Amino acid sequence: MAAPKKGRRQPGQGRPGRALALILIALVALTGGMFLSGHTTPRLGIDLAGGTSITLQARSEPGQESAVNQTNMNTAVGIIERRVNGLGVSEAEVQTQGTDHIIVNIPKGTNEKQAREQVGTTAQLFFRPVLQLASGEPAPEGSPSPSASGSPDEAEQGDGDKATEGGDKATDGKSGEPEATPTTQGRAASGALKADATPSPSGSDDGKADPTPSPSASEGGADEALMKKFEALTCTDTEERTDAAEGTKPSEPMVGCGQNSAGQWEKYILGPAAVAGTEIEDASAVIDERTGQWIVTMDFSGKGADAFSKITSELKTQQPPMNQFGIVLDGEVVSAPSVQTTLSKSAQISGSFTQESSQELANMLSYGALPLSFVEESVTSVTAALGGEQLEAGLIAGGIGLILVIVYLVVYYRGLSLIAIISLLMSAALTYTIMVLLGPAIGFALNLPAVCGAIVAIGITADSFIVFFERVRDEIREGRSLQPAVARGWPRARRTILVSDFVSFLSAAVLFVVTVGKVQGFAFTLGLTTLLDVVVVFFFTKPLLTILARKKFFASGHPWSGLDPKRLGVKPPLRRARRTVPADPKEA
Repeated sequence: MAAPKKGRRQPGQGRPGRALALILIALVALTGGMFLSGHTTPRLGIDLAGGTSITLQARSEPGQESAVNQTNMNTAVGIIERRVNGLGVSEAEVQTQGTDHIIVNIPKGTNEKQAREQVGTTAQLFFRPVLQLASGEPAPEGSPSPSASGSPDEAEQGDGDKATEGGDKATDGKSGEPEATPTTQGRAASGALKADATPSPSGSDDGKADPTPSPSASEGGADEALMKKFEALTCTDTEERTDAAEGTKPSEPMVGCGQNSAGQWEKYILGPAAVAGTEIEDASAVIDERTGQWIVTMDFSGKGADAFSKITSELKTQQPPMNQFGIVLDGEVVSAPSVQTTLSKSAQISGSFTQESSQELANMLSYGALPLSFVEESVTSVTAALGGEQLEAGLIAGGIGLILVIVYLVVYYRGLSLIAIISLLMSAALTYTIMVLLGPAIGFALNLPAVCGAIVAIGITADSFIVFFERVRDEIREGRSLQPAVARGWPRARRTILVSDFVSFLSAAVLFVVTVGKVQGFAFTLGLTTLLDVVVVFFFTKPLLTILARKKFFASGHPWSGLDPKRLGVKPPLRRARRTVPADPKEA
């Protein structure tokens, strides 16, 4: 028989040093990314940081069951985000969950009652004639007040949005020269307001909105109050912008804010609503085949077409900005195109659109006609103090569980417990860094159920180590030395660990899919830590034990190594005595 080659590795030994280097490099990279991102602690959920969590369930109108779809839900999320941001909230989260739920997480310091009112009501979208337009940004200190310089022609210049039908285009005064627009438009509308010369378009007779009254219809004090409110309004202030249209009825004139195509804030005096957003049957963002530019198309219902035709026929004869109509969503002007011709059943809004901006406007227009309503499924409010107490209690529970696991490992496995403890620390470090990075990356927030999932993961990870150690011990009981025992025990342990972790991960995945709310935090953390358990066992625990098996302390079966043959009940192999064959007697 040929002698074995020197230096030949035992089966299953591989290159343990490379695996250890790989996982250590990954840990260093994750830690570096954590510090470079500026986030060194996990993002905390509402139940730990304090705040309000609202779960909304979408309900479709009778006969419109297919309305609850991903597109409409995403549009609703965008609308609710605008409302929540209008409350001055900086770290609110609005996201879909499942197919028909929206979760709104509002951090501490927010008025819960006001937040519930904002997210629970249906969006209000109206078309209102523009009566006056001016810059909504604060004037630089020392700058002269607006004067009558400029002319209506100057206000028409620019290439902003346009409302067109049949190929006719009208320039949107909203995106004209900022220097000329506030002065000229403000003067013209102000004069119209005081002289009662504003257009008085009338909408449909369905009672939804009666735009016939003009601002001057309410004599004296109301006009002055509206003008004072308009002059004092600063659109860059979130609170002022939100309060500007609060309490305004569709049949009343209002003050509102909106951003032009250059991203500058402008303020408006708007007439009574002429057309309600519910009269829009469809709105979509498409590419104009003639110009190759993105446009937004609108189709109105029968009543809506009549009302829109009537208002646009009156607006087309006015001078800027009174030939514009404002598209007002929840009190904010999302677009204010000008009119040059009478529009009715179908219309287009064109201008300096990108695909994203045109789709956003189309979604807002569509929302006014979405057959969706939302009901509160649950509302949870947690104070910051209570959240801190829950976090502290969760960490204490996790610490107690970890200590008990370590004590058990030390008592039962002795020296092998060192490998298990270091592996647990590696798993904890990977879990922590990944959770920190997932906060800014995907909005992951560590809530109390997620902490529970991390605590449960301690047992899952320790179980993998125990399976591996016991397989190695079984091989030693069969009379093998440590290095062959590690090599032969690993394949059997590997199968058991993979099956066990697969079952845990499958349970976490199913739980994540079928549940709503905070339980998903538990499922997500459990699934993440289960995957990390596989990584740690394959790339850290097994290579580390392979290297330590070459050390005398473990290889010789030291009593404190946890691999003492006597403690494992290993019996020395029976040595049979060599049988002696009696010699044949020699014949004399």
